[in-house]
Amino acid sequence: MPAICILDKFEVEKNERFLKIAEDLTPPLLEEMIAPESLITLGHNIKGEACIDSRKPLDTLPGLMLKKDDSVILDFGTHHVGYVTLDLSFLGSHPDAPAYLYLRFAQRLDELTVDMSNYEGWLSKGWIQEEYVHVDVLPSTLALPRRYAFRYLEIRVIDTSLKYGLTVRSASLRAVSAVKMDQVAPLQSFDPLLASIDQVSCRTLHDCMQLVFEDGPKRDRRMWLGDLRLQARANYETFRNMDLVKRCLYLFGGLTFNDGMLAGCIFLEPEAEPDDTYLFDYALLYGSILLDYYEQTNDRAALEDLYPIALRQIDIGLSYLTEDHVIPDHSGDFWCFVDWGDGLNTQAASLAILIYAIRYALRLADHIGDNATIRRLQEMQEVLKESAIRHFWDEEQKLFVSGAEKQVSWATQVWMILARVFPQDKCHELILHTIDVEPRIRMVSPYMVHHYIDALLRCGEEERALQEIRRYWGEMVQDGADTFWELYNPYNKNESPYGSVALNSFCHAWSCTPSYFLRKFFGRKKTEHNNS
Repeated sequence: MPAICILDKFEVEKNERFLKIAEDLTPPLLEEMIAPESLITLGHNIKGEACIDSRKPLDTLPGLMLKKDDSVILDFGTHHVGYVTLDLSFLGSHPDAPAYLYLRFAQRLDELTVDMSNYEGWLSKGWIQEEYVHVDVLPSTLALPRRYAFRYLEIRVIDTSLKYGLTVRSASLRAVSAVKMDQVAPLQSFDPLLASIDQVSCRTLHDCMQLVFEDGPKRDRRMWLGDLRLQARANYETFRNMDLVKRCLYLFGGLTFNDGMLAGCIFLEPEAEPDDTYLFDYALLYGSILLDYYEQTNDRAALEDLYPIALRQIDIGLSYLTEDHVIPDHSGDFWCFVDWGDGLNTQAASLAILIYAIRYALRLADHIGDNATIRRLQEMQEVLKESAIRHFWDEEQKLFVSGAEKQVSWATQVWMILARVFPQDKCHELILHTIDVEPRIRMVSPYMVHHYIDALLRCGEEERALQEIRRYWGEMVQDGADTFWELYNPYNKNESPYGSVALNSFCHAWSCTPSYFLRKFFGRKKTEHNNS
């Protein structure tokens, strides 16, 4: 089912000074020329999953003559983002008809086995990474203008003519990113799985760091506010590109609408423009991004510029409260994301995220010296904590519930813990009880699992947090991830909110945070201890 919230009436408020600051921070994209490593053929394992059946060396490629319905799959070794060039020629008589080609780009092998002609999901077919190309003159160089995110490239000949066959003399990729992988030293751990998880996390972040922190270089290829928060945190522990974080903060701050409201995401082309989508939780978390950035850089000018915007998101959030100080269960004018997942009720989590965001706003206000705001928000924070307990705590179940149906979910418990609605000792009891109960409404996105790891660490459960990283992201590695995925449900690995797993993003920003946790909270001695 579509999950969108389009604002019917809004006016964009542009701050030209902020946009100029953002423009001046536009990074140069660093380029690297990549050749395929081998040719592969597909097979299936005993689980029925796509796998590599055989490999051939790359030097066999120019000698292959491809006629009607023939194909070849190139393996570029790992995931990349960039622009492909094919050097094409022919064998046989002089071409007397165009070569008609089908090109399919895949982040995972499984994508090469899906028949996308039957796709009827709610996301546009325009996101499918495929091209139908006529080549009128051979030999020729085919430089594809569109940027792709992929590891595998299938070249299929729809038709040539009876008189000749197509040959691919070479293929190359001009890979692009705002950073280089060799800027980050390997994780110092003797646990090979953690080292692999960290490497895949860094590659995920690397490929999403383009002219902004993109949420996914395959889809949606733009900057979402919730993804930015997690990317920035991982960036501080890895590439440390502070200017890119600052650029993104100023882009959001320079493109507000509806009395200071922040958009859920920003488009860059043909010029920077906010999407007509408002996400309640994403907007509230802008202050968290600003605080993290300031504490990393001590950039006082940015703090003073953007503090009013962060504070405005809190006031907008407070405006949704009822007289009983709760967020309405259903509202047509905003969307609180929290997590992908069928049937997840977000009412209680919405209130918890508002409380969580107020805590960051208080710290920003303290840095600014805004004592009046500190007093006002401290009082409101206590009112909202009391309201959360009064309306959503189920004493019999010892769990928080949400919505009219009193739904119990992992997400609700996690966000109430992060909001510190209870003292730490009772939060600790709650996280252990949640693990024991295992609520039926599970977490399905790495975005939500990130917050679960955060909650475990805040409750002092470092060993469980590390084991969860091994279990969740480690299983993705075991499933062949070169970069981490937008959605991963170990209980349903083909789950998709879009109608087809082929529309899922398999290099996604909010999935990169194991590097943040492993490098910030677990040093070499810690990971060695936990592996023993």
